[in-house]
Amino acid sequence: MNDKKRLNSYEDLPLVLDVADIQRIMGISRASAYELVHTPSFPAFRRGRLINVSKIAFFEWMAKGSETVLRSDK
Repeated sequence: MNDKKRLNSYEDLPLVLDVADIQRIMGISRASAYELVHTPSFPAFRRGRLINVSKIAFFEWMAKGSETVLRSDK
């Protein structure tokens, strides 16, 4: 995804995200984005040297994480 492009909606995102997309969506540093994609529970996959994430899997992962946080607060 082009670094200059603003992310205005879910539909604006490509079907397959890269580390830079994850960084921009989450508002985290490049190092944090790479640390995240190497986390065992994160839905990343490799295509050669590139690390990619399905847009659907990424948002499902985020939703599942937020449910866990909400449940632990009770």
